[in-house]
Amino acid sequence: MAEIRTELPSDVQNITNNTSASSSSSSGSGIVQQTNNPLSRKLNKILETRLDNDKEMLEALKALSAFFAENSLRTRRNLRGDIERRSLSINEEFVNIFKDVKEELEKIHEDVQEMSTCCQDMTNRLKAAKEQTQDLIVKTTKLQTENQRLELRAQVANAFLSKFQLTAGEMTILRGTREGSVTEDFFKALGRVKQIHNDVKVLLRTNQQTAGLEIMEQMALLQETSYERLYRWAQSDCRTLTQESCDIPPVLAQAMEALQDRPVLYKYTLDEFGTARRNAVVRGFIDALTRGGPGGTPRPIEMHSHDPLRYVGDMLAWLHQATASEKEHLEALLKLVNLQGVEENIQEVVGHITEGVCRPLKVRIEQVIVAEPGAVLLYKLSNLLKFYHHTISGIVGNSASTLLTTIEEMHILAKKMFFNNLGLHASKLMDKVELPPPDLGPTTSLNQTLTLLREVLASHDSSVVPLDARQADFVQILSCVLDPLLQMCTVSASNLGTADMATYMVNSLYMMKTALALFEFTDKRLEMLQFQIEAHLDTLVNEQASFVLTRAGLSYIYKCVQQYKEEQGPLCNVPSMDAASIKAAMENIEELRFFFSMCSLIDILLLQIAY
Repeated sequence: MAEIRTELPSDVQNITNNTSASSSSSSGSGIVQQTNNPLSRKLNKILETRLDNDKEMLEALKALSAFFAENSLRTRRNLRGDIERRSLSINEEFVNIFKDVKEELEKIHEDVQEMSTCCQDMTNRLKAAKEQTQDLIVKTTKLQTENQRLELRAQVANAFLSKFQLTAGEMTILRGTREGSVTEDFFKALGRVKQIHNDVKVLLRTNQQTAGLEIMEQMALLQETSYERLYRWAQSDCRTLTQESCDIPPVLAQAMEALQDRPVLYKYTLDEFGTARRNAVVRGFIDALTRGGPGGTPRPIEMHSHDPLRYVGDMLAWLHQATASEKEHLEALLKLVNLQGVEENIQEVVGHITEGVCRPLKVRIEQVIVAEPGAVLLYKLSNLLKFYHHTISGIVGNSASTLLTTIEEMHILAKKMFFNNLGLHASKLMDKVELPPPDLGPTTSLNQTLTLLREVLASHDSSVVPLDARQADFVQILSCVLDPLLQMCTVSASNLGTADMATYMVNSLYMMKTALALFEFTDKRLEMLQFQIEAHLDTLVNEQASFVLTRAGLSYIYKCVQQYKEEQGPLCNVPSMDAASIKAAMENIEELRFFFSMCSLIDILLLQIAY
């Protein structure tokens, strides 16, 4: 291309030079010729062309350079022909290629024509088939609609059956066999029956009242059958609970929860349980009395019958433990029951269970009490019975339990025998009143009675009965013992002189006060005894003062001084109250001082026992 560019200017230059040479001959006409010369215009146009901005020219020159190998005059002159021949060759090649394309397109056209013919034929056939099957399609559509409707009704029916009917498995579980056991699935099925029976009430408020009534009747009949079977099983299971210690199975507790909807069956089942446990408790109590525990430990309670307090205490302790255990068994049995009055039911059944041991217990305690083991032991037995009555009543409540009634009767009997014993002792004191000893101290019978009283009060303080009951017993005991003692002391001292009687009473009363001072609830009695002691001390002081005044000859003077009044004038004017008489009396006192120092008042010496 560069060569063409370099050659073209040289040709143009030659043409230009020739043009310039001819133009020099005629200047006026040369300009017009130059302008009208086509070659000149073409050359000028070529010269004015800017190849950098002409992309088409650049592309043409680039294509030209592919086959224009030699830049010579000959090739330049043949350039047009070469270009045309090349164009012709390219067109011939294009025609040949397009011919193949045309042939392929004709084949495709033929295939498309055949496909169109086939599709038209199929369309015609489908149209004919549609016309022939139109009725079948309509029927099929109707059947599909009916099928959908039936499927919806089937779903509704299945939902209805699942909500208001039991499955075959649930029916089998509920009916079961007569000897079959009750499992967890039974209670689930029974709960399902109860749920259906409650839900079916909705149907009674709709247009499905007939179905609702039929389902309700069916469920009610099934419920009664199930409850009857459950009751028979629970009754049979309760009869097996005859061991001394038993475990309540969870299924039995669930059975009681279910039976609470049938109060009669619930009550009968509790009665059956109470009967079985009553037999077990009676048998266990007899075994504890005669055989002891397993392997001989603990030893039989009857072996301690020689010790009344331990004998009765062991029997009551065993009954207390058994009562607590039976209450725990009942609480485990009724732990799922939510009826009102469950606690009353428990107390009632526990009372029924323990009722069987009342007779053997009563016979044995009566034998101990009637044997009259002594006032102290009788009082300890009374307190022991009172304590266990209070303790067991906390388990079985305050209802009319036969066991509590029996213990209360034995407590009353022991208490009655105790006070009879004290009364008999007091009557013996009065039957044979002991004379005061020479030293005017307490008599032997008084010491023995106070020793008995101390033992009774000591056992009273160590008892665990309620405080108010202890205080009431204390008042009655003190009245039963102290009043006869005071009466005995008064009768015993009735033959003594006034001073000796006062001394003896002070010593006896102080001994009683000393015995009572160690115990509670004795404040009133201590105040009464202290008042009596002070009264007898005043009597003793008066007697001793009268004795001294008489021995000293001052009794008349003392009497005159006490009876003197100011209206009588000076005291010295009273007979025997002059200075000489008073001086003589004082001399007698001086003479008595040595006598009193050598031989003091016997009654004062005897009172030292009280200080």
